[in-house]
Amino acid sequence: MESAHCSRTCSGEEGGGAGMVAIESVFGERIGSAIRESIGKITRINQKYATPQIKMSAGVKFALLFLRLYLLFLVVLLGYKFWTIIHGGT
Repeated sequence: MESAHCSRTCSGEEGGGAGMVAIESVFGERIGSAIRESIGKITRINQKYATPQIKMSAGVKFALLFLRLYLLFLVVLLGYKFWTIIHGGT
């Protein structure tokens, strides 16, 4: 006999769909519902902070650009050093 909870989640009435049934069938009903609630909280937080709300001055934008270029330079330098070590350079 099928329980009322399973009939709701299996038919997709609760908004979870088939993916949530798989979580509950793998981990059990209590842990599955805890995972579902956690995923819902994370989704709401991600939607809230999806767009940045910080205004940056020109100086900050320039500093971030400089740091990106410096990081790129360091990665290239590391790759060059790796290449020279592999091929017997000094």
